[in-house]
Amino acid sequence: MSRAWGRGPFLRQEFPAQRSPVSQVEWPQERHITVGFMVRRVLVAGLLFSLLLGSSVLLVYIFRSCGPRPCRTPECHDLQAHYLASGNTSVAPCTDFFSFACGDAKGTKSSFQALAEENKRRLRKILEEPGSRHLGTGEDKAFQFYSSCVDTGAIEAEGAAPLRQVIEELGGWRISGNWTSLDFNRTLSLLMSQYGYFPFFRAYLRPHPTLPHTPVIQIDQPEFDLPLKQEQEQKIYAQIVREYLAYLSRLGALLGGDPDKVQQHAFLSISITSQLFQFLRPLEEQQAQKKLFQLVTIDQLQEMAPAIDWLSCLQATFTPMSLRPSQLLVVHDLEYLKNMSQLVEEQLLKYRDFLQSHMILGLVGTLSPALNSKFQEARRSLIQKLRELTQRPPMPTSPRWMKCVEETGAFFEPTLAALFIHEAFSPKTQSAAMELFTAIKDTLIARLRRVPWMDEKTRKEAQDRVTQLQVKMGGPEWALKPSLAREEYNDIQLGPSYLQSFLSCVRSLRARIVQNFLQSFPQHRWQVSTWGVSAYYSISDHVVVFPAGLLQPPFFHPGYPRAVNFGAAGSIMAHELLHIFSQLLLPGGCPACDTHALQGALLCLKRHYQSIPLPSGLSFNGSWTLLENAADIGGVAIALQAYSRRLLRYYGETILPNLDLSPLQLFFRSYAQVMCREPSTWEPQDPHSPPMLRVHGPLSNMQAFARHFHCPRGALMNPSSRCQLW
Repeated sequence: MSRAWGRGPFLRQEFPAQRSPVSQVEWPQERHITVGFMVRRVLVAGLLFSLLLGSSVLLVYIFRSCGPRPCRTPECHDLQAHYLASGNTSVAPCTDFFSFACGDAKGTKSSFQALAEENKRRLRKILEEPGSRHLGTGEDKAFQFYSSCVDTGAIEAEGAAPLRQVIEELGGWRISGNWTSLDFNRTLSLLMSQYGYFPFFRAYLRPHPTLPHTPVIQIDQPEFDLPLKQEQEQKIYAQIVREYLAYLSRLGALLGGDPDKVQQHAFLSISITSQLFQFLRPLEEQQAQKKLFQLVTIDQLQEMAPAIDWLSCLQATFTPMSLRPSQLLVVHDLEYLKNMSQLVEEQLLKYRDFLQSHMILGLVGTLSPALNSKFQEARRSLIQKLRELTQRPPMPTSPRWMKCVEETGAFFEPTLAALFIHEAFSPKTQSAAMELFTAIKDTLIARLRRVPWMDEKTRKEAQDRVTQLQVKMGGPEWALKPSLAREEYNDIQLGPSYLQSFLSCVRSLRARIVQNFLQSFPQHRWQVSTWGVSAYYSISDHVVVFPAGLLQPPFFHPGYPRAVNFGAAGSIMAHELLHIFSQLLLPGGCPACDTHALQGALLCLKRHYQSIPLPSGLSFNGSWTLLENAADIGGVAIALQAYSRRLLRYYGETILPNLDLSPLQLFFRSYAQVMCREPSTWEPQDPHSPPMLRVHGPLSNMQAFARHFHCPRGALMNPSSRCQLW
């Protein structure tokens, strides 16, 4: 305390001895100074607190502004409703993420099938509302064909008369009493070229095995209606034959045939089919003998299978190609063709009329979609009964409009492709999809630097392969430029019956396919329709294709949260990119690589998938699905890394409201949603794993999934060990 205050006048006052006069005199001044100091401290503290409180509020505001916001657009509301309807949030995601995302999946169509049907609904809307469009002559034919296809009243009124006319053009048959014994090869040539039916073998154009832009004719085994197997129980075989016999007899009756003759001819037709089937060799046997495909000339095939006039039949089918005896063919199973030829020769000597009936009965089955409801119902009933006998799930029944959309799309693809692009794949959508693909591709290139089993040379070549890759997105060049798709279809004659329109379209399509192969194409020929939902990688052209039909809700939309687009469409893109390197994973496919590390990673992958439980009665071959499993498990990892990199560069991420999922949780949910499918619809010959494994396999291998869903150690989705392949 300052001494000046001790010299004041209050020192002259007297106070009791027991108390200090100084303390007594100075107390009021000391109290004044202490209170002021405390007030200042309180004010300073209050100011600091206010600043801290204000900054905290500001930080909270900033974080809320920059953090994920609910997406309120109509597209997001639709997606949210889709997720809520399909999932089952009562299931713990760490225990069964497939059920969490897909529900029990019973009666659920696969996500790809559901998207394909939605695309067909869009095409239906286009085809049923032509008034708002300025159509050219060719486009108008597409709309006319669709209209005649859905006009079931006219088709029913025509009855079997159009089909009887076709049979007469082929020479008739004994079943109806009128039969002209035409030359066998002339009839076969007509069936192949005018009706698109191949009773004894299939022939089609494909790219040459070593010259991808050069067409070659491939000869394959026929497609059998009977679901026969090399090793089949006699009881099942007898039931299948009985059902097929009843079906053929029903066809003959619908065509006015004598019941006794119909039964006899139907039985001998089945006998011919059964013998042809016995000539087939298992695929494994052909691979073991290294005779999966053989190159032979038409002349050489004529010597080995003389019953068929190969040059005349193929020339008629593939006009305007100019074929000669020295023309090379790709043959799938030469032994089958030799035995088939011998059987045909025997039938021609003994049962020429039965051979004719066999071909016509097969043609009627092929044409059933263009016939009236009685023929269609006979076909549908056969298929359902055969699926029951072979313990396959029932075939879903499609509405008439959907079948008509499919047929119109097949015959008038250029027109419908351009219309679909205009309707469903705007420049904004294409730009956003290409931006997503670029992010996936760049992430893969960066990730290849850390693949442990690759040597430096292979790594550099792999990165170059990705860099040089072409990408086709949306549709072919002519679909993206509608003016190029306005074909006139001058060779298509519509009417007088729907069957005649159908057959005219069959001939026109075949001619266009041949003409397409004969043109010098520097670019890739698309193998899927523009509205299709299948992406693929072409080895011969080193191009990856993503059709517009795949880049649609719920897989992709420019207005979706990025987590959805990366988790769904991004994972699909990465999956297809990894197929560039499938050859490296095969035995001996990468001699310079660290074989021990690669085989260890593949073995780990097999064991990882085998450790995941499946529904009872469902099993799979891990070796058969290995390449697809590798692409699945790597595809999700690449897409997640690409998404994480994008989060570091861009703000404004959104989420779906009312789902209680963070952006990264939404990423995983979106991937799983793509794989939703009823397990019972999975077929053992499918190169992909069952749908539950396609979800649990990749996601349980990712530590990020367990971290973001807080899965306890040892849970199904948080195993003790993981595999690193890509």
